[in-house]
Amino acid sequence: MNILDMYSLKGRVIIVTGGTGILGGAFVKSIAAAGAAVGILGRNENIANERAEAILAAGGRAIALVANVLDENELQLAKEKMLMHFGKIDGLVNAAGGNMPEGVVQPEADIFNMNISGLKKVMDLNLWGTVLPTQVFGDELAKNDSASIVNISSMNSKRAVTKVLGYNMGKAAVDCYNQWFAVELGNRYGDKIRMNALTPGFFLTDQNRKLLTNEDGSFTARGQAVINNTPFKRFGDPEELTGALLFLLSDASLFVTGSQLVVDGGFSIFSGV
Repeated sequence: MNILDMYSLKGRVIIVTGGTGILGGAFVKSIAAAGAAVGILGRNENIANERAEAILAAGGRAIALVANVLDENELQLAKEKMLMHFGKIDGLVNAAGGNMPEGVVQPEADIFNMNISGLKKVMDLNLWGTVLPTQVFGDELAKNDSASIVNISSMNSKRAVTKVLGYNMGKAAVDCYNQWFAVELGNRYGDKIRMNALTPGFFLTDQNRKLLTNEDGSFTARGQAVINNTPFKRFGDPEELTGALLFLLSDASLFVTGSQLVVDGGFSIFSGV
């Protein structure tokens, strides 16, 4: 096989949960450009339709799938719609997730009186919002000779990032799931289904922009602390995640499973000294 062909997704059919988000937008665009049909799954119908229409206008294949990743019935309907249009599913990117105000613990808060229900809500989104889509779409993936699932981890699962405890715990649970489920897939299906994780550093999204930047675009104290601890001295651009994503989805990673591919500008390896 030509080495460039190994990175192609031509003929593949891939669902991206969280496809209406900032990172999800970069994901669906790159997957379509690599030749795959893409299902753009999210709760924002307008954005899902806009992104699908843009891909179609560029000559690609895409469909909007409106669903909540925590609602199994909605996921089942999305699966049926995907199969009706493309006949199969052989890739899944679990990009849905994020933080919520209820899962934030402020420095002045009493850590022995935290908002437990809020922390659980954020954990549910990140963990079960990854597990449930895999459960619903997994039987279709298992019908293929080569399928790939990519979960989205985070620096928050590696380091004690202050304030966002619910998000930290949710992503740490995703890491555990990523390894455990990859082993089970290998033991039960051999090399037919791979599961790996993409581990971003700090990228500006709608959810963290106000935490990291001021209205004039300058860094908040928290944002500056991130920059100081990132050797590249900048935040990542969403498109800079797509090369690693395409690697994990394509035949270029046929012998890779249970791994975490870090894209963080050096944040995770820098001691600060």
